[in-house]
Amino acid sequence: MKRLVSFGLLFVLHFAGRGLSAAQQISSDTDSLPNVFQESYIDLIEKQYRSEAALAFRKHQLPDNKVEWLTYKANLKNRIFEKTAAVTNPDLPLAIQQTDVNQLNGYSVQNISFQTRPGVRATANLYVPDGPGSFPAVIAMHGHWPDGKTNEVVQSLGHTLALNGYVCLILDAFGSGERTTEHAVHEYHGSNLGASLMNAGHTLMGEQISDNIRSVDLLYSLPYVDKNNIGATGASGGGNQTMWLSALDERIKASMPVVSVGTFESYIMRSNCVCELLPGGLTFTEEAGVLAMIAPRALKIATALHDANQTFTYPEMLKSYQSAQKVFTMMGAFDKISYQLFDTGHGYWPQMRQSMLGFFDLYLKEKGSGAAKQEIPFKLLDKEQLMVYKPQQRDSAVLSIQKFAKIAGGELRKRNRVQNSIDAQNKRQELQKLLGISAPIKLAGVTTYGEKGGWQRFSIQTSDNRLIPLLLKKPKAASSGYTVILNPSGKNAVDLDWLSRMEQSNNGIVIADLWGTGQSHSQATAGFDKNLTPFHTLARASLWLGKTVIGNWVSEIDMITQLVKIQTPTAKISFHAEKEAGIAALFHEAIHGQGHRLVLSHCPVSYQFDQRQTVDYFGMSIHIPAVLQWGDVALACALTKAEITFENPVSMSGTEIRDEKLVAVKSEFDRLAKICKKNTPVNFN
Repeated sequence: MKRLVSFGLLFVLHFAGRGLSAAQQISSDTDSLPNVFQESYIDLIEKQYRSEAALAFRKHQLPDNKVEWLTYKANLKNRIFEKTAAVTNPDLPLAIQQTDVNQLNGYSVQNISFQTRPGVRATANLYVPDGPGSFPAVIAMHGHWPDGKTNEVVQSLGHTLALNGYVCLILDAFGSGERTTEHAVHEYHGSNLGASLMNAGHTLMGEQISDNIRSVDLLYSLPYVDKNNIGATGASGGGNQTMWLSALDERIKASMPVVSVGTFESYIMRSNCVCELLPGGLTFTEEAGVLAMIAPRALKIATALHDANQTFTYPEMLKSYQSAQKVFTMMGAFDKISYQLFDTGHGYWPQMRQSMLGFFDLYLKEKGSGAAKQEIPFKLLDKEQLMVYKPQQRDSAVLSIQKFAKIAGGELRKRNRVQNSIDAQNKRQELQKLLGISAPIKLAGVTTYGEKGGWQRFSIQTSDNRLIPLLLKKPKAASSGYTVILNPSGKNAVDLDWLSRMEQSNNGIVIADLWGTGQSHSQATAGFDKNLTPFHTLARASLWLGKTVIGNWVSEIDMITQLVKIQTPTAKISFHAEKEAGIAALFHEAIHGQGHRLVLSHCPVSYQFDQRQTVDYFGMSIHIPAVLQWGDVALACALTKAEITFENPVSMSGTEIRDEKLVAVKSEFDRLAKICKKNTPVNFN
């Protein structure tokens, strides 16, 4: 192997590890591109991200005196509202509508909807004991069980609480139950669907927080509810909602999150939903800080000893509990925080419900010792009995994630269209911040691995210890440039027939496996992502750490251009980038303005959400929080000096842009190009 030395750089040799499985090996047959790393390698992404998460956990220590804690708590509350985009609407009419009622033995179940945002309604069931009241009340939040509020695990909470003298409100979480794209047809509200909200400056977590705060508003409005004694509970994702609601709304007097408490550190490179994602969360807090916000009110944590989810295990829970307990003690509430272990798997099991009843009796009724209380037998209702609306007859104000994302994105695009002046330098800086590029990544080293199949093989080491494997063929003529080929699925997704035609030109060719793709993939994510959108785990982990996948790629593209310049200092560089990699190449050019020619294939012309059916056309790597508040793809193009060609332009769901839609797209691109004084063309083929 050769060492390449230039411009005073220190180049280092990276030896690969061992043991790739057959499924992970990339063929070295003559009909495929050669590998750069010929053996297995250590999962550098997992090691780096887990290390960053551990560092964040250690860094986020809670104040040890009351004065500093109260300031810390107020600032943390503001940051959570800012990052989740959660809102409160205390003066908005609830406009409660009851569509049906089920009278049972000792209590009734009302099927209701109510207004959560102006013109937006949520569906719920309200379990009410017979009699005049006043009754303590509990909001119960569901996790990822099918059918939302009607699932037997979820409705069991309502039945048992009502039989024990509590009003219980259970609403369908956003994108669940009767709030799905097709009325009451189950869908997973996470992954690309829920992540699409981020592009318009919203989050699925924030929408849940907003809805749940409105649920407390509803309970407060009921004359038969004791407003001074309201509790919250839920399991799994519902347990997470319980924690966030209780931390942010001090009207919650007692809180019992079930099979949901761990550490934010443990979320990184593990399995969690987009509804449990706080963008940038690990840059300013750990889970202990959120739990501690509940002090001095009552908190009981329920953990399953056989939980298969690594993030909700006893050791992870205990780390957060012990840290939060110090704040409870400091606030004079040592006895208000506790945990209980259950010999079960993930779920909200009968023994947990019995523990919940005893806990709420103690803190919402001031009865008993808090010990578990035997349940009164109850009978579950059919799904149809708990439906607020008959099939396909729901109120149009009950918005699905699809409709909400389209409306929110559309409003931002309308706002952007009236702009007639743009501070280009400021926009570049804002884009860099959105992408999570906080500090320049530098080229730390290059290793050569010899030639194979006509390709020179390199790896680039970056200053933050990434390795970028790439293949290179030099130009046929000294005056020719280089074409850099990028594919979000890695080099082996490049069409070899097309590549053969590209090789007929005089240009040199560079093919790179960007972060998380090809030979730069993370083996740790394979099990989590197999039934989800590509990059689900990496995108979510990046966002927790204040980064984005696209931002990581932008930094790597900068390294690749530096390598090309080392090879041929005068070379002109063009990029041929596919799908999400095309967005990365475009944003790199928008930020750095190097005038590289861009050919963007099957790339979105806008971040505007359009349809649910093919929402997974792009991987989760595509999403950038608040990008539509910043601008859009057209603005990024206008900020470049590059000649840009969109080949087969598409929408965010992969729908072809043609005819009158293409005319409208061209008009918007031309308008922004004039404002930014861009004098190189943008073409659409």
